[in-house]
Amino acid sequence: MLTVDDLDVTDALTWASETTGPLTRVSELSGGWTSTMLSLATGAGDELVLRLMTREPWRSHGAGLTTRESEIQQMLVQTPVPAPRSRALDAEGRQCGFPGHLMSLLPGQVDLDRVDKDSLDRLAHLLATIHDVSPTIEVRTYQSWAWEAKYTVPHWATDAGLWREAFELLRTDAPDYEPCFIHRDFQLRNVLWSDDRVSGVVDWVETSIGPAWLDVAHCCTNIAIGHGSDAADRFAAAYIARTGREPQPYFDVMDIVGFLPPPGREGLIKAQDERHRLEDRLSSVMQRVAMDR
Repeated sequence: MLTVDDLDVTDALTWASETTGPLTRVSELSGGWTSTMLSLATGAGDELVLRLMTREPWRSHGAGLTTRESEIQQMLVQTPVPAPRSRALDAEGRQCGFPGHLMSLLPGQVDLDRVDKDSLDRLAHLLATIHDVSPTIEVRTYQSWAWEAKYTVPHWATDAGLWREAFELLRTDAPDYEPCFIHRDFQLRNVLWSDDRVSGVVDWVETSIGPAWLDVAHCCTNIAIGHGSDAADRFAAAYIARTGREPQPYFDVMDIVGFLPPPGREGLIKAQDERHRLEDRLSSVMQRVAMDR
């Protein structure tokens, strides 16, 4: 079988069928930034997802990423977090040709427009539930995605000084925080909905121990890119109401700058209106930083 990127995944499907039994359906899922995601069905009625780390730079780190996801999913079985269940792992890609992770398929659909009050309340409750998990395995410390190499004002910026202020802030020490279990890529793209309820949260490859507000910030940035800063603030307010945690705008800035590309690479945010909303979000957050000083 060839994917839309003309990748031959025949070996990977053979490997999966050795675990599951004969496959009756294979289709490619859309929306993955890091991986090729395949939906599988078996003769026994199982519905599964096969993640193949096919895209760089994630493919180079695929062994660690897929191993982490598998271990985390196994740990979460004993928690109320609605995560997929790990079924098989080919972390080195020796059989699949790419680092591969086979897991259960959760019901529901992604809905990037779920920014009404009730949905944001449910999203905040889900994130708080994740943060309440006490890990029973070793989990790595979080990594910032706002590397020094990204500290370059984007060519599309309308306020260069704003970005320079953000870079200077990130050159200072991060504020103290109470470490907790974080998803690290929590956003609407990774949440599944069935009617009016959350049915699952996926993509556990970046799971870490770190500041709770970094998870809030990442979700806020993604909401702001799609729907504006006011919608992002409503999500943050719902999370604060649920947990009582105080905002830490330093981590909002860290997350926003993390969306910039390193030198020589094209960024993930390409649409001009989305770029403007990202800058608007940074402006809003930097005003809060100034108020906290």
